[in-house]
Amino acid sequence: MIEIIKNKTEIKFTGMFGVTAIISTVLVLGSLFLIFSKMKYGVDFRGGAEVQVKFADSVTVKDIRNSLSVAGFDGASVQTIGDESDHEVLIKVQAKEGELNQVEARLEDNLEKTFGSDQVEVRKVDIVGPKAGAELRVSGFQAMGYALIAIMVYIGLRFDFKYSPGAIGALFHDVSIILGIFALTGTEFTLQTVAALLAVIGYSVNDTVIVYDRVRENELNMPGKTLAQQIDRSVNETLSRTVLTSGTTLFISGAMFIFGGEAIKSFFFAITLGVLVGTYSSIFVAAPITLLFDRLFGETTSNVAKKASQH
Repeated sequence: MIEIIKNKTEIKFTGMFGVTAIISTVLVLGSLFLIFSKMKYGVDFRGGAEVQVKFADSVTVKDIRNSLSVAGFDGASVQTIGDESDHEVLIKVQAKEGELNQVEARLEDNLEKTFGSDQVEVRKVDIVGPKAGAELRVSGFQAMGYALIAIMVYIGLRFDFKYSPGAIGALFHDVSIILGIFALTGTEFTLQTVAALLAVIGYSVNDTVIVYDRVRENELNMPGKTLAQQIDRSVNETLSRTVLTSGTTLFISGAMFIFGGEAIKSFFFAITLGVLVGTYSSIFVAAPITLLFDRLFGETTSNVAKKASQH
């Protein structure tokens, strides 16, 4: 196995937990404020029209966006679909309740005036009402909530329930910060974002499980050590694997974000953020919460080990 970081490193990660706890708390609270005040929801969650259009000749996405902007379609989303030779695009525009029936006609009329009536063919129109969009938004957050509950149960059964709060805390930390960055940058929250966040949850918990698995091994191999010492040892032992795995994943997701095109840009933006934040949280969020709960609500592993040795 390739070792990016030399074996037998002895970095005192637990000594940094005080500083990282403050940083994480500030980031999460700031993210929650941005989510509730500035989050920009896409057509799927706010209501509007999704129109699939075929052009007779090649038309740039930039020209279509400019045309829609001039016509007053604020926040319109335009992305190519199919092969480049098909000249097909998917246009999403927001609309109020009373404008849903007219928005498609206005959109088609604008495109025909800009590019020519013989150049534009509307293939499909899907209308999403504001009420349905709000229900879909709730369902998206519920899906993430159910995923967190399932992971909490899995961690509890796989290891011990003292590890569950750390895993859930890390995942909540990751999702909050990603959504906060989406709100800060004005990136739309869409169905693609929900799918990306579910993927991030899976990736992050896998990284956390690797650390927890090593902590459990060291509880048996290092019975005279405190949980803090065992966490330091475990994180150091898995550090090379973490850097190598996260680095390769980040390279791919970053490349797809930059070169993958507009259609998948928001998805890989979330994945790229998730790799960075998830790697950080596996070390500086999940482990400290586990250590905190062990100190507050349970015996330390060193005391357990001492009692076991006495028997």
